[in-house]
Amino acid sequence: MPQPRKRQLRWWERPLENIARSRTGAWLAINVANPIDKRLLAWSNGKVGLFVGQQVGLLGHVGAKSGQRRLTPLLYLTDDDRIVLVASKGGAPRHPAWYHNLKANPEVEFLPRGGPKATYLAREADGPERDELWEKVNDLYAGYDDYQGRSSGRKIPVMVLEPMEQVADAATGSA
Repeated sequence: MPQPRKRQLRWWERPLENIARSRTGAWLAINVANPIDKRLLAWSNGKVGLFVGQQVGLLGHVGAKSGQRRLTPLLYLTDDDRIVLVASKGGAPRHPAWYHNLKANPEVEFLPRGGPKATYLAREADGPERDELWEKVNDLYAGYDDYQGRSSGRKIPVMVLEPMEQVADAATGSA
């Protein structure tokens, strides 16, 4: 059962979120807004995007099959120094392509709203960590629970991007 929302929505956020939570709204976000946002965010260094008031950043990743560089605009949550992404694809029965790309090639770049771009190592959250992050991302955007309900039983992955310098420090044992 979804938790009550902690984040207070601004007066204009609720109607926009309700549209985005619908099947039509999710389709429009993925197929119309994302291609535009990909260009706007890249052009403006993360400062200008269609989703006003939302944390939409630009994920740079490498295609699992093609090996080509891809850019995908995504709603994100900042959790300390980590970036949290949800592979919802609007509740589709299959994972989005970017999820498979991160599993195959976990070193990514991410440009948050307003920048700066940084390099991260992606991994999938599971167990209690996933549960905790799922609650947090649903506080950011309540549509994820709706998407989970219409995903044909697919468990929507939560991806964690950890700053590459921290991953390197952990590997060498430095602080």
